[in-house]
Amino acid sequence: MEISETPEAPEAKTLEILYKDEDLVAVNKPSGLMVHKSPLATGEKRFALQMVRNQTGSHVFPVHRLDRPTSGVLLFARNRETAAGMAKLFESGHIQKSYLAVVRGYVEAEGTINHPLKDIKHKIDSRKPATQPRKDEAVTGFQCLAKVELPVAVDRYPTTRYSLVKLWPKTGRRHQLRRHMKHIFHPIVGDTVYGKSVHNRFFENHLNCKGLLLTARELSFIHPVTGEPVTISAPLEKRFKAMITRLGWDRAMEDTGPQPLS
Repeated sequence: MEISETPEAPEAKTLEILYKDEDLVAVNKPSGLMVHKSPLATGEKRFALQMVRNQTGSHVFPVHRLDRPTSGVLLFARNRETAAGMAKLFESGHIQKSYLAVVRGYVEAEGTINHPLKDIKHKIDSRKPATQPRKDEAVTGFQCLAKVELPVAVDRYPTTRYSLVKLWPKTGRRHQLRRHMKHIFHPIVGDTVYGKSVHNRFFENHLNCKGLLLTARELSFIHPVTGEPVTISAPLEKRFKAMITRLGWDRAMEDTGPQPLS
């Protein structure tokens, strides 16, 4: 499956630092910024990895990833030992992650999406797999925080419905949240790969909101060096926050932290 996305690159020359100690540093990644250099973005000049290195004056190591159009908490280790420790936490599922998204339609109050996902191959990988791409277990919990019905015929209905949802991935597959929301027929607004273009255009042309409405809101874990609990939260981007207000969902933002691991 070929994935192609070309969001506009952010103009910021520095990133908001959300957390920093001797071993870890977390930043608020804006949408459109890639985590590190890639053959997929030969024209890009700014990457989160290099920007954080410049701001901290030291090497840093990415311990997880965010899709290019996704904003929010992005964590780096400041040494190889901590990077290895964080990798074990992610692999064992001992990291609590929560996201916010605006999706099409009215989502159920809460639930779990348990739907295996095929491994995604990039266009730059010219090797042909000997077998069909494997399917890996993928599990996402969700909770509907707010709903709205707009008196506008965006698609084939006279009115249009959207939901604000909290998502917490229990596995870490590529594009998991975006693919899972498409699977349950509630694609994320602004998703140019898995979403619906008619809704994306409506938000861009009539609500002045362009781009994927998905953000990594909070990250919680036990520090691999100190053993202390750490919770890192990211404020919403201006465009995301403005849309929350415009749709009347400010009160729903009071509790948007991570779901406890079961």
